[in-house]
Amino acid sequence: MTAEYSAHHLQVLEGLEAVRKRPGMYIGSNGSPGLMHCLWEIIDNAVDEAVAGNGKRIETILHADGSVEVQDSGRGIPVDIEPRTGLTGVEVVYTKLHAGGKFGGGSYAASGGLHGVGASVVNALSERLDVEVDRGGKTYAMSFHRGEPGLFTDSGEKRPDAPFAPFEKSSELRVIGKTARGVTGTRVRYWADRQIFTKDAAFQLGELETRARQTAFLVPGLELTIRDEREESRGEDGAAKETSFHYEGGISEFVEYLAMDAPVTDTWRIQGSGTFKETVPVLQADGHMVSTEVERECRVDLAMRWGTGYDTVTRSFVNIIATPKGGTHQQGFEQELLKVLRAQVDQNSRRLKVGNDKLEKDDVLAGLTAVLTVEVPEPQFEGQTKEVLGTPAVRQIVAQVLRKELGARFTSTKRDDKNQASQLLDKVVAEMKARVSARAHKETQRRKTALESSSLPVKLVDCRSNDVSRSELFIVEGDSALGTARRARDSEVQALLPIRGKILNVQRASIGDMLSNAECAAIIQTIGAGSGRTFDLDQARYGKIILMSDADVDGAHIRTLLLTLFFRYMRPLIEEGRVFAAVPPLHRVIVMNPGSKPNETIYTYSEQELHTLLAKLRKANKRWHEPIQRYKGLGEMDADQLANTTMDKAGRLLRRVRMEDAEAAGRVFELLMGNEVAPRREFIVDSSDQLSRESIDA
Repeated sequence: MTAEYSAHHLQVLEGLEAVRKRPGMYIGSNGSPGLMHCLWEIIDNAVDEAVAGNGKRIETILHADGSVEVQDSGRGIPVDIEPRTGLTGVEVVYTKLHAGGKFGGGSYAASGGLHGVGASVVNALSERLDVEVDRGGKTYAMSFHRGEPGLFTDSGEKRPDAPFAPFEKSSELRVIGKTARGVTGTRVRYWADRQIFTKDAAFQLGELETRARQTAFLVPGLELTIRDEREESRGEDGAAKETSFHYEGGISEFVEYLAMDAPVTDTWRIQGSGTFKETVPVLQADGHMVSTEVERECRVDLAMRWGTGYDTVTRSFVNIIATPKGGTHQQGFEQELLKVLRAQVDQNSRRLKVGNDKLEKDDVLAGLTAVLTVEVPEPQFEGQTKEVLGTPAVRQIVAQVLRKELGARFTSTKRDDKNQASQLLDKVVAEMKARVSARAHKETQRRKTALESSSLPVKLVDCRSNDVSRSELFIVEGDSALGTARRARDSEVQALLPIRGKILNVQRASIGDMLSNAECAAIIQTIGAGSGRTFDLDQARYGKIILMSDADVDGAHIRTLLLTLFFRYMRPLIEEGRVFAAVPPLHRVIVMNPGSKPNETIYTYSEQELHTLLAKLRKANKRWHEPIQRYKGLGEMDADQLANTTMDKAGRLLRRVRMEDAEAAGRVFELLMGNEVAPRREFIVDSSDQLSRESIDA
């Protein structure tokens, strides 16, 4: 450190140097999220073309060499000379920060790209970037190395480490071919610079497919294709994985896709617009910027429906760009939705019996699935990553549109509208009453042990410890297994709750049916943290919930039914990794040792493991008792065997139940356990070849 500080200590970063020096400012991070953000920038440019009515197809290719390519059929990047810089349009777009066609020049009415830094940032952070443009009957090409234009000398396949010669006197936009009349488009292929990105940064196929599907919903008629040619993604036949998304419906279809529960209302579509004025700098013909008051139009499109569940799924977008952290448009939507429903509840307070209680936002949002999109010319975002909309006037416009259209829905004289409005009010009031009741219960109750409370299930065999971090609850299949488990457990920290056979399938049952089911109620009561939206993880009486069922088809079905209960009504337990499945052994092999040496007992957990063990014993000339014991259920084990293999922490094997993606998990539960039989049958038929007959315990 030195006390001297003068002008020669200052650094001036020019051009794309600033991007390479501080990439996080532009793309958020230099890991996988930043890598994906770069790809979004290129794809969003192609989507903006499609939204403007140019092109109906976008293809993204993840090449085997780590590069990625985006192809579109838009108008193509301009190839003529930009007068102020003297450079071609292609070079301006890919080398100059804050340059592009989205600053209000009339090329795009509303677009996701706003700052003119997307393509140039991707170029700066790429070891190599190649762009080809079809326009005017010709194909133009230009290459860049870490943002600098020049020529690569390729011998065969394109490589980022090929010899590169930068342009010295003037740049050259090469003509490399001809195209048919009327054919236009852009192809961009780049190799991310590993000097910038971390070693483990990689393109996430699942995230890419989710984004492509989402965009296809938002731009009806647009086809997006994802082709993954990477080695790890190829199928058994060596073919690249390819997925296409194309929807003619709009955001109403998107809502139906996102919604997981049974409907309380139909999908309501609300559309409208409003105008506002703002003062912005406008580029004049002489090249000067002059502050000018302009009138903007904001178009609002909203689709929403309420279901019987309590989860809230909302997606908001500005000019097709997702705003996962919300912004002024989402604030206007949520605030006005609460106001409208509060007013409706007040008008119907006698029928609904609400008393003096007031609706809160969580009551209104429970079970809501909504997609909100707004189109705004030159919106203000908070930061280049565009996760939060900041344009203040949008809040009031969204609120006005919602107030008018939703109010008309509630005052409609149509029988269907009146029935749905009535059911919606019943639902939100029920959510409010459940919240008030849960709060009162929480304030008056404290955690009780089995000795202090007689409200716990009679069949619960509780543990002595009050330490939640150490305690474990085993949910055991059947009373016969309970007897063995009682002798095998550590009574200090291990509690047992037997269930009788297969519990209710809560995916197909109502909340009332679930709560009135003895087995479901006993599980919720024993865990002691409530259920549904009022579930409080801190009140859970046990640190681990372990599902212990037989190692057969019925046991697997019981485990699935239990997981359905936890997923739908006690999901935080799964999210925190506190739900486990016990893994009891399938076989017991007694290896006979010669002489007075005691025999050795070995447990195996699959048919393959058993065959491997027997082959190993034959090779060692060892004998074993015949017949080998095959456990059909937990009740066939004695206490020592059950303790050693399944319950004792020193020797047991547990499978932690994890949930990486709640939406995907919800779709799986709805497919396997829901009311729709046809998709489940189709899934079973299509997947039958993946299951060997030997795996079925029948």
